[in-house]
Amino acid sequence: MDAHTSGDAMDHAPAWAIQTTQLSKRYGDRFALDGLDLRIQRGQIHAMVGANGAGKSTLFRILLGFLSPSGGQARILGRDSQRLTPADRAGIGFVNEEHTLPGWMRVSEITAMQRRQYPQWSQPIFDEVIGHYRLRPAQRVAQLSRGERAGFNLALSLAQRPELLILDEPTLGLDVVAKRAFLESLLHTEAMQDRTVIYCSHQMEEIERIADNLVLLEDGKLRHMSAPEGFCERVTYWVADIPFKGPALETIPGLMEARRLDGLHHYLVLDQGEGFSDFLHAAGARSINAMPVSLDRAVNAFLSMRHAAPPAH
Repeated sequence: MDAHTSGDAMDHAPAWAIQTTQLSKRYGDRFALDGLDLRIQRGQIHAMVGANGAGKSTLFRILLGFLSPSGGQARILGRDSQRLTPADRAGIGFVNEEHTLPGWMRVSEITAMQRRQYPQWSQPIFDEVIGHYRLRPAQRVAQLSRGERAGFNLALSLAQRPELLILDEPTLGLDVVAKRAFLESLLHTEAMQDRTVIYCSHQMEEIERIADNLVLLEDGKLRHMSAPEGFCERVTYWVADIPFKGPALETIPGLMEARRLDGLHHYLVLDQGEGFSDFLHAAGARSINAMPVSLDRAVNAFLSMRHAAPPAH
């Protein structure tokens, strides 16, 4: 994660689907991206997570060549993102939360247009993905539900057989049934073999199900990258029976959250092994219990650490 590469070396790094070096985007006195160094390997599903304003949308716009950086460099599939050719773009699929398609066009018309645009178009892949939905070729996009538009967008993107598929909050606003259909059609299609997917979502249950790699962005910087289960192993939930007030918050190593409920002290801590029990015993704990935490709680606590002091009550 922390490896840096020179510009020349980047030209000879085919393993990377996405590479950024000191990538910055500034709006006035605010940095949407602040010296971002990121390396995303090919051939996996990478979940990109961050609070609103973390820089995800800005990063995607720069990678797709829609926005120029203020500094640094971004490469996508080995190409400078500011110099993408139509052939380069054909290797990149993109589905965002809006699922915007011309409402007056029919499903069959948009499909035919996409088939003409992408020489590598695969009708069997399109048919396989769209089979998860009940779309009729004669339907106009305006007649489709949000879930059907999401599935249609996914089918169009996968049928172009992209090397890299970027999904930016694709299930936002979908009901439970539509969300399940989207994930099933994403996971259980042969089109996903050997594809690189960037999956941006706030839904941790989706990420736990599909992601090989977890990428945490905060304030335009890379804060963490590992397998989701590896990140959960860094976070531990402790409940201790400590008389009186307990230790001062500023003395607790790796503290992410602190609560006192029903006379017991509850601590969520980062990168503290079994030695944390020694700290609690030294603080006067009469009984201690340690428990694992969910990915959702671990990520939310991690991303909240720098924004507010842990509350004492």
